[in-house]
Amino acid sequence: MWVTSASDLDIDHMVPLAESWDSGASAWTAQRREAYANDQGAATSLVAVTARSNRSKADQDPAQWMPPAAEVHCRYIAEWVGTKLRWGLTADEAEVAALEDTARGCPDQQVAYEPAV
Repeated sequence: MWVTSASDLDIDHMVPLAESWDSGASAWTAQRREAYANDQGAATSLVAVTARSNRSKADQDPAQWMPPAAEVHCRYIAEWVGTKLRWGLTADEAEVAALEDTARGCPDQQVAYEPAV
């Protein structure tokens, strides 16, 4: 699918704000939460996606939602995990199980991240 109009795109948080809140951001300072919400220090923290995809994902984690295109699942979970590690966020049991299940089909995928300051 090609998108030719910027109005068809949203900027999506790889790990949605509500998910980050449930994963540890609730204990952060307002300044750290703002830094997370506006993180431009990692290319995968904020991503351009179709508005339809962003609405479909909402605040769900990989146990509840994965991109419709199976060929991007490995990259998606690597970027998800990298974002969680970057910010020191936790993952619940269902999320970990979904990530592990998907990762079994991704033997060459690597997770890269730099801790946020």
